[in-house]
Amino acid sequence: MTKVAIAPGDYAGLHNEVVSVVESARRTAARNVNAVMTAAYWEIGRRIVASEQGGQARAGYGQALIARLADDLTRRFGRGFGRANLASMRAFYVAWPAAEIFQTVSGKSAAPESVQTPSGKSLPAKDVDDAMATAPDYMALATRFTLPWSAYVRLVSVKTAAARTFYETEALREGWSVRQLDRQISSQLYERLALSRNKAALLRKAAAVQPGDLLTPEEAIRDPFVLEFLDIKDEYSESDLEEALIQHLADFLLELGDDFAFVGRQRRLRIDDTWFRVDLVFFHRRLKCLVIIDLKVGRFSYADAGQMHLYLNYAREHWMKPGENPPVGLILCAEKGAAEAHYALDNLPNKILAAEYQTVLPDEAMIVQELERTTAELDRRTTAS
Repeated sequence: MTKVAIAPGDYAGLHNEVVSVVESARRTAARNVNAVMTAAYWEIGRRIVASEQGGQARAGYGQALIARLADDLTRRFGRGFGRANLASMRAFYVAWPAAEIFQTVSGKSAAPESVQTPSGKSLPAKDVDDAMATAPDYMALATRFTLPWSAYVRLVSVKTAAARTFYETEALREGWSVRQLDRQISSQLYERLALSRNKAALLRKAAAVQPGDLLTPEEAIRDPFVLEFLDIKDEYSESDLEEALIQHLADFLLELGDDFAFVGRQRRLRIDDTWFRVDLVFFHRRLKCLVIIDLKVGRFSYADAGQMHLYLNYAREHWMKPGENPPVGLILCAEKGAAEAHYALDNLPNKILAAEYQTVLPDEAMIVQELERTTAELDRRTTAS
């Protein structure tokens, strides 16, 4: 078959146009998924609050309601509907109540005794809940919630309504990513503006994009909230090297015998409004405990130990089952030429058990050798390809 010559200039132009179409479509898809998800979470929060109001005479009704709903929804839909998430949805609705949302969606001002629905039909405020209960208009609600759900989770943590409105307005006006929004809230931009004599200059400085602020469409879709909402399995690493090392490490531990039982990989956990990812979780049958494994493609540091203790405390409270021993953490540092393994055993409640961990779990030297061997093998494959 004769190859047809393609002029470089013509092809470069077409290539750039197609790349632009794909990237634009991905950004649009990410925004739409986030908006519809956020609308659904607002609706869930609204229904939780309505149910609480019906049972407000009973002490502790709200906590009991969320706890039961979390258990039932988790069994039905899997991750994404735990107590913390449902509490966030409830807080989200409380911060953005129905009267405010419907007034914004309609684009018209409404008196307190009447609310404009997304379809344009005017209803008394007391009937809004009944109307939405029968046919919630997610697409109309989505036009109000144009920031990612992660942004609203962060905004809910802002204490005052005035500050929350300011950050939401600026995020929309300046097109802040979730990372930018988090930085502005953490640096108390709202409070600093109140004291500033040159507010315009401070806002211009705040709007400047910092390295790592912008999210790619892939990162937006991989947001843990999105993955859970769409029921998509979350298994990915930040680099090909980390991905390969995690896989090889899992295989290596399973080959040591039948003591290790695989539990999970790239397992997400959420503390307040921050997400963490545990690389590997095993259960050791003889020790009767979870083994939490965290891989660091770099040198071991005190921050790694602190993070592991956070994982262990979370696992002890949320993942450990009755009759099991406290979980043990294993931090693996795989920097080429400086591989080391470190058990995070300090401050475990049972020091005798900690000593048993050290004798039963794989020898640190063996793990170091395996990491070095695997890294060298991956390097050879990369060079050969």
